[in-house]
Amino acid sequence: MDNVRNFAIIAHIDHGKSTLADRLIEECNGLEAREMTNQVLDSMDIERERGITIKAQTVRLNYTANDGNRYCLNLMDTPGHVDFSYEVSRSLATCEGSLLVIDSSQGVEAQTLANVYKAIDNNHEIIVVLNKVDLPASDPERVKLQVKEIIGIGSSESILISAKTGLGIRDVLEAIVTKLPAPQGNINAPLQAILVDSWYDPYLGVVILVRVKNGVLKKGMKIVMMSNNATYQVDNIGIFTPKKVMMSELSAGEVGFITASMRKVADCKVGDTITEEKKPCGEALPGFKEIHPVVFCSIFPNKTDGFEYLREALEKLHLNDTSFTFEAETSNTLGYGFRCGFLGMLHLEVIQERLEREFDLDLTATAPSVTYEVTMQSGETLNIHNPNDMPDPVRVKIVEEPWITATIMVPDQYLGEILSLCEERRGKQEDLSYVGNTTTALLKYKLPLSEVVFDFYGRLKSISKGYASLDWEISNYQKSQIDRLSFLVNGKPVDALTCIVHKSRSEKRGREICARLKDLIPRQQYKIAIQATVGGKIVARETINPYRKDVTAKLYGGDVTRRMKLLEKQKKGKKRLYSVGNVDIPHNAFIQALKIGD
Repeated sequence: MDNVRNFAIIAHIDHGKSTLADRLIEECNGLEAREMTNQVLDSMDIERERGITIKAQTVRLNYTANDGNRYCLNLMDTPGHVDFSYEVSRSLATCEGSLLVIDSSQGVEAQTLANVYKAIDNNHEIIVVLNKVDLPASDPERVKLQVKEIIGIGSSESILISAKTGLGIRDVLEAIVTKLPAPQGNINAPLQAILVDSWYDPYLGVVILVRVKNGVLKKGMKIVMMSNNATYQVDNIGIFTPKKVMMSELSAGEVGFITASMRKVADCKVGDTITEEKKPCGEALPGFKEIHPVVFCSIFPNKTDGFEYLREALEKLHLNDTSFTFEAETSNTLGYGFRCGFLGMLHLEVIQERLEREFDLDLTATAPSVTYEVTMQSGETLNIHNPNDMPDPVRVKIVEEPWITATIMVPDQYLGEILSLCEERRGKQEDLSYVGNTTTALLKYKLPLSEVVFDFYGRLKSISKGYASLDWEISNYQKSQIDRLSFLVNGKPVDALTCIVHKSRSEKRGREICARLKDLIPRQQYKIAIQATVGGKIVARETINPYRKDVTAKLYGGDVTRRMKLLEKQKKGKKRLYSVGNVDIPHNAFIQALKIGD
């Protein structure tokens, strides 16, 4: 165990975590040169296309240090985006140390701070790594000063590297084996292992990633899940190098995967403790902090027989990502589907895209919303996350909406516009300070979550030319005045577009969404009215003009009554079409209509 090191790579988005992981794998000969690709641990197509890490990945490397000793390094590459911070906290709970990667040209950013505090909460030893020193804009001395003044970590021993060119990678490996602690545990104690992650493999069934705290996990051993006392026999044990390599056992301090012929997804709970059936451990490990979704939206299959297949797909994805939830629901216009909870809009888009790609599903998603606490006149309190469930305003006493504490780091020249954006979103400024001796401002704002989840992040990046960074966490619930904004297309209600907005914004929001729908809904042979309503009152309207066929083109003279007769006949046909015609709204329109800031 003295020669084992478990560590995570943490950083803000695009500071070079996955590229550093590539260089570490290369340096330790984890893969041959011909097998190497860029961001080798980003295994999903969607990760490669978007250039982001979504799932934390683990890999075991063998490293011979300068002192001649051979070390076993368990590396965890973590995501940087705020929506996937649950993946980061889970990975950190299974390690003893962290590599804090900071872009030496950009400096400390919002997620850098958030991830450092998570690592400190887990009592991690932290090694500061300044990346991208090969760039002309690199300024390591300025960043070292930021690290010291903002984070409070001594930065004199920071390692200067370029993950792209491979400069300084050997120094990083030496720092890992000399500065990070070995895991604590007892190989001779009863088995005690924590379930870190799980996913569905079409050939192996449910695959579980485990970190063994005490004892030894062997092939063929009978194991027990301590949360529900389910018993299984271990079929396979292995590690990622990053290729799958089968092993006979995992001992205390090691990380690896097991399969145990699990059929039920529900039996596999992330954070659960695994022990041996014959010789169980005394108590379960503390597990991970429970995460609660903050953004909700409904997902419906476009084929009526796709409901059960969608349920199976959601169960398999939930196994791989426990931070999203789902429950069955029905809609008048869209049929049977599921109400799903997510950690943010990027999380929602990623899950929807994974369902469509990995399971070949054709889906419709409704307008996202947050959870409101509604106190009725009777004293009863309801948690509403579906706008269609919002009770009649006459029966409602108080409505409270969730607020967040946002940390924004932005260069001084964009500060005015960012402050205007926060004020426009009903924000309340708590603090404004400057970072060290730099021109970077650190803003603390209280904001309603409903104003942040849609397009706030995109607007922030757009205003600041990509230089601003954001991190946020749920703060509390506050009293609010809200309206339920409904939409009618051709006189028929569209459940999927119903949303809850603040009273001061309902008319403006209604006009914006109607104007957006006018561009998204295809023209028909008849006039289409798009209306936004609040409590039966129409607050906005747009009209899509019909195609006009020239029915008089074939006339070549004669009395004007012939012309009028043809036009009257066309008018009657259009009137009949209008009364029976159904407007087919494109599936992407529901999400696109809400991205007002584009």
